[in-house]
Amino acid sequence: MSLIVQKFGGSSVRDAQRIRNAAGIIAETYLEGNDVLVVLSAQGDTTDDLIAKAEEINSHPSKREMDMLLATGEQISVALCAMALESMGLPCVSLTAWQVGIQTTAVHGDARIKRIDSERVQAELDQHRIVLITGFQGMDRAGDVTTLGRGGSDTSAVALAAAFRAKLCQIYTDVDGVYTADPRIVPNARHLDEITYDEMLELASQGAGVLHNRSVELAKKFRVDLEVLSSLERKPGTKVKEVTKVEKTTIAGVAKDTSIARIALIGLRHNPGVAFQVFDLLSKHNINVDLILQSIGREDSKDISFTVHEKDLEDAQAILTENQEVLCFDHIEVDGNIGKVSIVGAGLMTNCGMAARMFEALYEAGINIQMINTSEIRVSVLLDEGDVDRAVRAIHAKFFDEI
Repeated sequence: MSLIVQKFGGSSVRDAQRIRNAAGIIAETYLEGNDVLVVLSAQGDTTDDLIAKAEEINSHPSKREMDMLLATGEQISVALCAMALESMGLPCVSLTAWQVGIQTTAVHGDARIKRIDSERVQAELDQHRIVLITGFQGMDRAGDVTTLGRGGSDTSAVALAAAFRAKLCQIYTDVDGVYTADPRIVPNARHLDEITYDEMLELASQGAGVLHNRSVELAKKFRVDLEVLSSLERKPGTKVKEVTKVEKTTIAGVAKDTSIARIALIGLRHNPGVAFQVFDLLSKHNINVDLILQSIGREDSKDISFTVHEKDLEDAQAILTENQEVLCFDHIEVDGNIGKVSIVGAGLMTNCGMAARMFEALYEAGINIQMINTSEIRVSVLLDEGDVDRAVRAIHAKFFDEI
């Protein structure tokens, strides 16, 4: 008997009809003779609604209390889905992450999974029950509720698949897999049958909303067979694996991210260790930094520009301003009206001129580049937010319409 982990996103359980549909998929998998472990997100816009409710009470609530509030969304989903399965006469049980024993770090709002206790879940599986578990959350060492950040249910599912050595982890969404670009922006985007862990990780990290980047990290680390497929249409999805059989094109896809902001520290002293001081300070406050650009030093000063997630902009600006005398910079500039566009693909390592083609596409579209960042299989550019969708279409056309 094989264990299958199935995760259903918020759009896949947003109302009674969608919950019954998800329950039908779960039931079909169970009746084929598999053990089934299910991870559910909060319904539809529930998380956004809960955030709005919090803001009605307190415009700056503590992250601990926000975790207590937001964790209720997934609890509703698993209970309702369990009721749907019960109505079909199937044995099941819904459990919260803390009942399961998903232990996390104590970083509220962005916790990381440390370990998963197997005893309770294994006991339920041994009784051939379908086990439904709240995604996106866990508990820290003190027993407090924590959440894993946006998209964290993907991470919950992959972590459980790794912990219980599942045969397969299926991520059900409202799209039928991974595309070369967001089909809502690029109508002729191509469906990918397979993609490597590395390519998927880069796409997820650069804004592709299909999978949470930390879930792909875990899948790669523990060799979890991952599949992204539609909960609304019964058709093949996209398999995420170490090596693909598909002949490689130059790039796997184009991703965008408009949830970022740029910070520039102007007039930093041109001394050794200044960059370390800046980024070590931000790291100690759990603020992740992405693109970084340092200017060529003037006589006694230099500028450093970098991007952070928009949710961290206010905190980062406050921390840096508070430490202005220690860091010795003249002033700080911020810009929240920016976006990032990236091309990703293993083909970048073996095909010369891929970055030049990307820049050519932007030039032909009359789009200015603010910053550039690269890795072995990725090239990212920072642009004005208003140019992002147009840039995605232009770049996608340059690489895929010419094939």
